[in-house]
Order: sequence, then structure tokens, then C-alpha cells
Amino acid sequence: MRWIVYALGAVALIGVIVTVIGALLPRTHSASRTARVNLPPAALYGLLTDVAQYRSWRPDVKSLQRLPDKGGMPAWIEATNGMKIPMRFERMQPPTLLVARIDSDDLPFGGTWTYRIVAAGETASDLTITEDGEVKNPIFRFMSKVVFGHSATIDGFLKNLRAKAV
Repeated sequence: MRWIVYALGAVALIGVIVTVIGALLPRTHSASRTARVNLPPAALYGLLTDVAQYRSWRPDVKSLQRLPDKGGMPAWIEATNGMKIPMRFERMQPPTLLVARIDSDDLPFGGTWTYRIVAAGETASDLTITEDGEVKNPIFRFMSKVVFGHSATIDGFLKNLRAKAV
């Protein structure tokens, strides 16, 4: 019986340590990755802005609900990893710049993804994705920084995008 008390105490102590470290970490972060994609800029831009087709090449998107445009730009809710995340494009400059924003203040995280597309020859593009994020919850902040890394979602996105563009 005593070992159960010790085990519960250890779990509680770990929880406190994770929370304290998370509270000490910066609330905001920036992460950036660049990858070569086998599509010319206009085709890559078209793929990135066609949110209705995300489920065909992003296995992390379990469902996607298209919403009415906001400010003349696409808005949608994507369900990934058990969460429903409202999204919208807030800046669109074909075929070189796209900015997407998490469109909710109710989530434990938020921020933008900026997509910069540069031609790399006639049939490819260099895509740089920069995440400027905020993680409000200190436990999520710890997990995002220490366990997963701030660029994990970008890395997965780029992997799936490059596989689609083959």
C-alpha cells in the first residue's frame, strides 16, 4: 500500500515540475522549415489554397468543414488529433505568399502559418513555412517545446505535401 502512495506522489511531483517548467517557457514561439516541392509556384499555391482537398493528401485531417469566406478568403474547420480547429486565410498573394490563422481564442494554442513560395527551376518550388505560435497552457507549452518540438506539425505537413506533389 505504501508503494501506491509513493507512486502517486511521484506522478504529482512530475506534474508540478512539468507545469512549472512550462510556465517558465516563453508563451510565443517561431519555427520555420523549407522544403523543395515538385510543383511550380502556381500549382503549389493552388494545392495549398484548395482546402476542400486537404483530406486527400493530409492523413492527419479526419474531417473538414468548409465555412463561409471571411473577408473574401477561405475559412474552414479541420478535425485533427481529436481537436476541431477553426482556420482561415488572412492574406493571399498568388502565387508566392499565403498566411493562415487559427481562428479561435478558445483553444490552448493559436497563431499563424506563413507560406512563402519561390520558384526553383521550371517544375519545382521552395516552400518555407513559418509558424508564429502561442501556447497558452503551460503543460501544452512544455509538451510542445520539450516533447514534440515546435516544428513537428510543419515537418508532418511538408512530408505529406511532398508525397502529394510527386
